[in-house]
Amino acid sequence: MARFRDISIQPSGETAWFGGGVYDGQATEYLWEYGYVTATGACNCVGMLGPGLGGGHGPLEGVYGMISDNFRQLNVVLANGTAITVNETSHADLLWGMKGAGHNFGIVTSFEYNIYPRGPDIWHYHNYIWRGEKRDAVFTAFNNFHNNGSTPVNMTVNFGGFRVNTTISTTDPIIWWTFAYRGTAQEAEQLLAPFNAINSVHEESGDVPYPGVSIAQGNGENQFICQDNEVRITSTAGLQVYNLTAELQIYNGFKRRIANNPTLAAGAGILHEGYSTEAVDNKNPDDSAYPFRADHHLMLVQIIIPPGNASIERAAWDWAQEVTDQWNGGQPERPVNTYVNYANGYEPVEQIYGHEPWRLERLRGLKAKYDPENRFRFYNPIVRSNTTMGHYR
Repeated sequence: MARFRDISIQPSGETAWFGGGVYDGQATEYLWEYGYVTATGACNCVGMLGPGLGGGHGPLEGVYGMISDNFRQLNVVLANGTAITVNETSHADLLWGMKGAGHNFGIVTSFEYNIYPRGPDIWHYHNYIWRGEKRDAVFTAFNNFHNNGSTPVNMTVNFGGFRVNTTISTTDPIIWWTFAYRGTAQEAEQLLAPFNAINSVHEESGDVPYPGVSIAQGNGENQFICQDNEVRITSTAGLQVYNLTAELQIYNGFKRRIANNPTLAAGAGILHEGYSTEAVDNKNPDDSAYPFRADHHLMLVQIIIPPGNASIERAAWDWAQEVTDQWNGGQPERPVNTYVNYANGYEPVEQIYGHEPWRLERLRGLKAKYDPENRFRFYNPIVRSNTTMGHYR
């Protein structure tokens, strides 16, 4: 899709047309230059459309909703070669499915999308590193801060977690975190006071225009997170609050790997993502195929391993599943949910596309209508075959 990267702001100033290959950093920079912003993901090198077809979380979701909430219309090529336009008056049934399960139905060559007036011009970021002994204090502060879905709308995105930093400790994981605030440092630091009160090893903060936020948070196109040609083992969970017992179990499991399998531990990151969610929560959950608007935190285990090492790969998969089980074990009253864009393909379909029977029935009906031969089944398909299932479990 690299040839499909045109952006065309429409005369109304309310929407723009994007090629199917436009990526987050490109969209943010281009729109900012012309006085606009829009909902994208947090990582500059990731395409807008791929995550958007599965929902698409990002820094501005608390203000404008998820990526999928902002689709006006999409030009789609179906498996039989037919090109169709999907909007509220043309193939309107499919528009519902494209907003959360869209990669099951066709190839999107371009899409019309909401854009918004730029502002404020300055954002504030604050990055922390804490030692592991501060773990309970940190997660208690987070639960109070997010208040189970009541995050201040301008405290747009924060993420962090556990990883190895041998300049601080060779035996224990450290806790790192980054916050982005849509506004002034004075406003942001008032909200961050509980975190500032926790003694840190390192802090960095500053003010940048919105296109600089991703770089300040380590998500720039040329930064580590965007390196390709890596073997990555992943697993995920959706949470409402952080369970301190689960986080202790996960932390101790990481510590054991540092001692017993340092090669495995060196490539691991246990990521916790938090967003302001007001605009996401205000959408009717039945109006799109995205099923998990009540998940306030996205969890991700990501382990980068050396290629061609079967024992390390097996150990990585076991560890990833262990962490996910611990996260889900910390919320036994809730169903197990899996964000489709972080899913690894081993999860049951219900965990990815929704536990309500009507959702799956509606998606399968759309599949039968628009892709009856199930050609689009490579990535977390609604209709599975033996060739689309993983080989470890």
